[in-house]
Amino acid sequence: MHLSRFDPVRFAHLPTPLEPLPGLTTLLAGDDGSGPTLWIKRDDCTGLAGGGNKTRKLEYLLGAALSDDADTLVTQGAIQSNHVRQTAAAAARFGLACEIILEARTGSNAIDYNRSGNVLLDELLGARVRTVPGGSDMAAELARTAAEVETRGGRPYVIPGGGSNAVGALGYAECARELIAQADEMGLVIDRIVVASGSAGTHAGLVAGLAVMGADVPVLGIGVRAAREAQEANVYRLARETAALLGHEDRVAREMVVADCDYVGAGYGLIDEGVIDTLKTLARLDAILLDPVYTAKAMKGLIARARAGDFEGETVVFLHTGGAQGLFGYQSELEGRLG
Repeated sequence: MHLSRFDPVRFAHLPTPLEPLPGLTTLLAGDDGSGPTLWIKRDDCTGLAGGGNKTRKLEYLLGAALSDDADTLVTQGAIQSNHVRQTAAAAARFGLACEIILEARTGSNAIDYNRSGNVLLDELLGARVRTVPGGSDMAAELARTAAEVETRGGRPYVIPGGGSNAVGALGYAECARELIAQADEMGLVIDRIVVASGSAGTHAGLVAGLAVMGADVPVLGIGVRAAREAQEANVYRLARETAALLGHEDRVAREMVVADCDYVGAGYGLIDEGVIDTLKTLARLDAILLDPVYTAKAMKGLIARARAGDFEGETVVFLHTGGAQGLFGYQSELEGRLG
């Protein structure tokens, strides 16, 4: 993959570590020791304002924005969006203005959810924040905000939610290459990659990158919002678009895209006892801080499937997409439940 032709701007701390999860591996070993051997790809350590998976995407999106001579980044997300926080940080890093639209997607009125965590960091980073009701037409809100920037004489660059278009997904095509190179250097044979699947860019980029390289490693996305049929369709479309940018759209087959959406729970951004147990398990066994919205739900799914015998004898890499900053937005829900 010749990625430098897309003019990414380099600011992520790469490569991110690839580490074993000995505590969780032992927990899931079973009486006969036939459980999976678990590793973690630490994309919570990409460095930009606390890190996370969107930083890789933003290297390519910022490259495009600067090539367009933009002076303002415009993006959207849920109130505790990790993508929004990292976009605000990227704008600050490169001296750009940042316009953010936050959707009140969960319906929470809690002060910590609406004012702490990522929201506090968005404001600290200097972004201009506007909140809209849940269910708003976010594409229309992005267009409206971009038009307002233009009216003021600015030059907006619009980034979709999650940074999840083909340009952004190139960051995870590159991550696929990085991960395989690390595994080769370690002599590690990866049987499966597991990742949270939300706005689709990370999942799609991994699928596209592995397909273009010819690396026969399946990716399992654990859905955090949409139903399986819709999620897989979205990931497949974006994986094909990303592979097309790399000149090999035909290498992405439909069967490469798999999403398990049975662990969403009550809905996007809504936590349950399974999520809380997963947060505690990873923190206390392997000192890994997950987030309530994405990685804890994905890990909840991985643990459940491992206990059902799905990954027997496999070496599984969990891609940690970050987001622990969002924990502070859930303080009131977590209080008294971490014992």
